[in-house]
Amino acid sequence: MATKPFEIEVFPASDNTLLVRFESQSGLESNEPILALAWQLQHEKQTNRILNLHPAYETLLIRFDPLVESHAEIEALVRSRLEAKLPDLPERKQVDVPVCYGGAFGPDLEEVARLAQLTSAQVVDIHSSATYRVCFLGFAPGFPYLDGMDRRIAVPRLDSPRKEVARGTVGIADTQTGIYPVTSPGGWRLIGRTPLKLFRPDEANPSLILPGDRLRFRPITPDEYERLCNE
Repeated sequence: MATKPFEIEVFPASDNTLLVRFESQSGLESNEPILALAWQLQHEKQTNRILNLHPAYETLLIRFDPLVESHAEIEALVRSRLEAKLPDLPERKQVDVPVCYGGAFGPDLEEVARLAQLTSAQVVDIHSSATYRVCFLGFAPGFPYLDGMDRRIAVPRLDSPRKEVARGTVGIADTQTGIYPVTSPGGWRLIGRTPLKLFRPDEANPSLILPGDRLRFRPITPDEYERLCNE
């Protein structure tokens, strides 16, 4: 994977973190090499050279033990990986996400349709017709930021966030779409809800969806939602 189209910056973010930034015209263009670098550095995480990796759209935050490594040593490690050419990402899973759109599950669906000058049914059809790529997890444990939403349904986030958004709620904010994995405050426009449990803190791999995965939304009825919740 070539990195020549990107300007790359590496600099300390704190006493025990280093930030790598791939600058491009769009953070989404930078995301694939960011995920490739994070995937390649997983081996160093296993050897305790690196404690944790936090990818975002165009940055990778690397946390390390300052009693073991220095910023300069971690930067040298990163640059050696970049000079060696980043590999293609391994094939990731595709996740089917059933969603009950509108009503109590998606109270902002009609407003999204009004802002987009579409019908609610058209918004659902557009939103559920795309294949999305998980760029990174953030904001809340297991919250997936998804690349691939049709700009026809891009609408601004709420002026004032809600104090509580139910677990599993699907939202839109500007050109982004995502799923609230846990009940939390949130300012995105809410268009539906999935019965899937995206974040399971008691399991060895708590996040159902990981960066690089592909995802498709599938419309379901309220009865199907209740049935899946009880399975």
